[in-house]
Amino acid sequence: MSDNQLLELIERYLNGEMTKEERTRFEILRNENVEVNETVTEHKHFTSLIKQYGERLELEQRLNAIHDEIDVEALEDEYMIHPSFVVRLWRNHHSKISVAASIAIFAVLCTLFFTGYLTNRERNYMELSGKIKILENSTHQLSGKIKNLEPGRRNNINPGNFRGTGFAISSNGYIVTDYHVVGGADSVYVQSADGKSYRAKVIHSEVAPDIAVLEITDPEFKNLSPLPYTFKKTETDIGENVFTVGYPGDVFVLGPGYLTANSGFQNDSTSYQVSITANPGDSGAPLLDSKGNVIGIINGKETHIEGTGFARKSSYLLKAIDNIPADSLNKPLNMNSKNGLATLSRVQQIKKLQNYVFMVRVYGKGL
Repeated sequence: MSDNQLLELIERYLNGEMTKEERTRFEILRNENVEVNETVTEHKHFTSLIKQYGERLELEQRLNAIHDEIDVEALEDEYMIHPSFVVRLWRNHHSKISVAASIAIFAVLCTLFFTGYLTNRERNYMELSGKIKILENSTHQLSGKIKNLEPGRRNNINPGNFRGTGFAISSNGYIVTDYHVVGGADSVYVQSADGKSYRAKVIHSEVAPDIAVLEITDPEFKNLSPLPYTFKKTETDIGENVFTVGYPGDVFVLGPGYLTANSGFQNDSTSYQVSITANPGDSGAPLLDSKGNVIGIINGKETHIEGTGFARKSSYLLKAIDNIPADSLNKPLNMNSKNGLATLSRVQQIKKLQNYVFMVRVYGKGL
């Protein structure tokens, strides 16, 4: 009898498709032939695993439905509006999710290996194992995020657990900030000077120059007036008065200073060194000259030297903007070519700038 014929008999036997006489003869064969009996046991176990796999697929669909109910990007908003909803959802479903996370993949591997099914059905098993692994990872991530909503853990959900500054590069909702401000974030919001908060998304980022471009996607956002500043393409001279405006705290702050070097940390030629006191919240703030031209973007400070900061030069900022893929832009990105700040006093310049500089709040960074 060939292996295929034997497997066909075993299938009929286990599915109850044999006649009474056939079943009697087959059981006699099992009792007399140890190898046949072992094959029956192994096949029965394998079909049980397949059945479990089907049940896991069904459970995965239910988990996906739970994921759809819990929008990670809106966890903070949902929690503030219905603080008990997400916690209740977790409590109602956590046992099912735990079952999925507790699947003994190692036990399945051992069983298939010793029974020989790992060799004959390697492709099916690897597909099964891969799906279980994906489900397990998804479960752990969901579990970690939802546990932060449990009573007594609310402090772990910081409304913007990392923040910086960003500024407009067009009037229709495109903003630039530092990559290290938004890198790895689940969601990003920007807050204007009047306290209004808008949802945004990262449409382009460049790690080396530490630059990220955001687009405000919130339907409540209204286009700004034309930008009052331009971006300087040439380098600025050492000793020139410069200033920055940003959100090192909860309020809009002016940081006056002057350019101290045409290179940044460790002689980085892509950056300036400035005498401005830069704080973490200033990351992504514009650096402007006395006439209101943007000459750079604040991206760091020297921790060993008080009052010394660094800014990526505007020429590299412009390169990053030019590198934005066309299919990432949902609307035109038209930069201003006319400076409206050059003839104004510093006080007037600051008043004009306030509407174009935003606090950037990051949710989920580092979770």
